[in-house]
Amino acid sequence: MKHENHGRVGPNAIIRVAEALEAAQGPEAVSELFRRAGLERYLEAMPTEMVEEGEVTSLQAALRELLGVTAARAIARDAGMRTGDYLLAVRIPRPAQAILSILPPRLATRMLLKAIGGNAWTFVGTGVFSADPSYPPKLTVSDSLLCRGATASEPLCDFYAGTFERLFGRLVHPKAQVTEIACHAVGAPNCVFEIRW
Repeated sequence: MKHENHGRVGPNAIIRVAEALEAAQGPEAVSELFRRAGLERYLEAMPTEMVEEGEVTSLQAALRELLGVTAARAIARDAGMRTGDYLLAVRIPRPAQAILSILPPRLATRMLLKAIGGNAWTFVGTGVFSADPSYPPKLTVSDSLLCRGATASEPLCDFYAGTFERLFGRLVHPKAQVTEIACHAVGAPNCVFEIRW
């Protein structure tokens, strides 16, 4: 699903990484990360508007460089969970949340995926989002800005995995778990997230 946003994404991909890293390692680590990513200006004030997707790519690359892949993945996943919390608190209307949480999981999945698809441009930028709602649901991101230009021996799109897990865990099934089963950084054509409960 394409949307003309010229490669801009919501600021959560920057704000929540800063929050997660500060919670884990303190403000000095955040300062170092943003310096490495060339995003020092956000240390004065975090963004409140859409940001260039390249900034998110740079931040994720700098996070892996600063902490190593394993620790960076944990921070990114926490940042995704925090983003899910933000979306639940501010972006997803309470009545919609109430309806989703009482529907059978498969029906709730279809409705939630439709909503995520309609707003995907806010987090995939110039990438493309698609989803297969049949169990286990699979969410696909083509040209993921989280791992763009990276090569790794393990999946790197933990920010998305954390966000999806928080949303599905709250709105579809409390035991929902999200695993990135394919990642472009590992050589797969697309990044694919599988949800099981």
